[in-house]
Amino acid sequence: MEHTQEQTYQLKALELLKADAEKIEQLIKVQMDHLTLPSCPLYEEVLDTQMFGLSREIDFAVKLGLIEREVGKNLMDTLEKKLSILHEAYTNK
Repeated sequence: MEHTQEQTYQLKALELLKADAEKIEQLIKVQMDHLTLPSCPLYEEVLDTQMFGLSREIDFAVKLGLIEREVGKNLMDTLEKKLSILHEAYTNK
């Protein structure tokens, strides 16, 4: 089945956003493995910057009609939950 040009852009946008989300997940995983977030403010700043950047990318894709707002919200919610787990894990360490 052939995709229209618009569907191709939508699929590509979602693919790129998921790839960026996976990079952030990897940063979170590294921190979970080492539980060093509070002792490394730079790492926390990098995570915050990456999260903010992804939220801007999602907003842009939504405005262009490339993804549904709910899809973007789900991507961010998943990452925020993982970040919350990281903070809890360190707090309870």
